[in-house]
Amino acid sequence: MKNGLNRRRFLTISAAAAALPGSAWAQPPVARWRGQALGAAASMTLVGMTDRAAHETFAAVEAEVSRLERIFSLYRPGSAVSRLNETGRLASPPAEMLELLGLSQSLHQATGGAFDPTIQPLWQVHALCAARGDVPEAATLAEARSRCGWNRLHYDAAEVSFSRKGMALTFNGIAQGFIADRVAALLRRRGLRDLLIDMGEIAALGRRPDGGPWRAGIATPEGEIVRQVQLAERALATSAPLGTLLDPAGRVGHILDPRSGEPGGQWRLVSLAAERAALADGLSTAFCLMDRPAITAALARYPDVSLEALL
Repeated sequence: MKNGLNRRRFLTISAAAAALPGSAWAQPPVARWRGQALGAAASMTLVGMTDRAAHETFAAVEAEVSRLERIFSLYRPGSAVSRLNETGRLASPPAEMLELLGLSQSLHQATGGAFDPTIQPLWQVHALCAARGDVPEAATLAEARSRCGWNRLHYDAAEVSFSRKGMALTFNGIAQGFIADRVAALLRRRGLRDLLIDMGEIAALGRRPDGGPWRAGIATPEGEIVRQVQLAERALATSAPLGTLLDPAGRVGHILDPRSGEPGGQWRLVSLAAERAALADGLSTAFCLMDRPAITAALARYPDVSLEALL
């Protein structure tokens, strides 16, 4: 599971920009938005609208992103997930949280526990130690692991709760994809059909201004684009264990294995495409920690998902 996605987001944005030639933007008009989602850079391109005409639409997108941040952001005081982590309980959870918990449960089962949003206590321990150039002691790690575990999380429409004190939840391995999906749904309701959304994961609808399919690049942590993917009514998510680094020396990556409690990664980079960005996002995170047979078995559960890069 991952946290702190700024560097990986930059690579995704850079790859998308590199894959879209400037000459393609002459006609029809194109409106572009840049902002933030979950504390990191985000962008959007709408075909067939000028920036002026898109002003109301952009405001609606910003309002939707802000609303979802009030549910999922770990760093926004008073967010739903922050209140849950502070008290161990959340009454009447938002429908969006319940939806994402349901998807997370499916991913947890499909990946043999490699996807587990209850990993936040381990993240906090590793991030603190890495920042000072240290590694957690065995006892400290064992104590943090005792406060993790999907089976210790309980949820229904009435309440989300932890069965052990000191547990905490993070949706940072899936929330960006979920926000991209929600923004795409909002734009569809407004009658927009040709657009590209980058909320850390990319969602593409319809066509580019020149009538061709959208193209996005898959980049390594070093910035090398290793493949370009055509997207139409599809989303693309990419994860890399060293895409964001926890320590100044650059040795500790941001993806932690819930099963061992340690930073992990069997692959340098994993990229997936799917109809839902949230699904591609969660699976790309977990697949970094899984061997090829386990990845193949998990993919069999999701026929819509395609493996675009495994390095």
